[in-house]
Amino acid sequence: MTTIDKTAFGKLDAEKRLQNPVLKEATKVPGRFGFRGELAIKFSPQVADEARPPEITCDQVMAFAPEGEKGIPFFTGYLLSFGYLDMLVDALGDALMPDGKYFLFCNNIDLLKKYTVKMNGATFYILPIDEATVYNELLELLRMEKNDLKKLDTAGKLDAVADKALKFSANYPEISYEEGLKLMGPIRNPNENRPV
Repeated sequence: MTTIDKTAFGKLDAEKRLQNPVLKEATKVPGRFGFRGELAIKFSPQVADEARPPEITCDQVMAFAPEGEKGIPFFTGYLLSFGYLDMLVDALGDALMPDGKYFLFCNNIDLLKKYTVKMNGATFYILPIDEATVYNELLELLRMEKNDLKKLDTAGKLDAVADKALKFSANYPEISYEEGLKLMGPIRNPNENRPV
């Protein structure tokens, strides 16, 4: 049975970065541990021993880590701002792999643009998000049919998406993190237009 402490998630779990999990268990693929939830990338300052929610998270995360390896080969999630990428890279640290597939849907990049950004030896696909979910956007990007996955449970869906994502390649324009900061739009307030 694959346990979290034998994977790259062990360190992230010990740092209390794996938050609000929808899935945090071994998947159907032997030796693979899956996670769906939020990844804390910047913690709030703690006063005494009160537990505060993280200041900044990467949301709608889907990722897996193989047992006995120090890397995370597949990771996708939603960032409110492209500018948080450097904190995400710091949080993931040496779990990032040169041949890993990393898809980040950012709220403040042009809806018509897609980029690649190399950081810490890993390549990130930087994609716009058009009011949909990371799951739906990724299925569209990978040309997967939602109906084909309906019968699968959460772990099965993660396996199917991850296996397809590992084969993905695209030649999007490569930009540096600094160039991306200049291109990104303002950060949207996620609470605006919500009824109080």
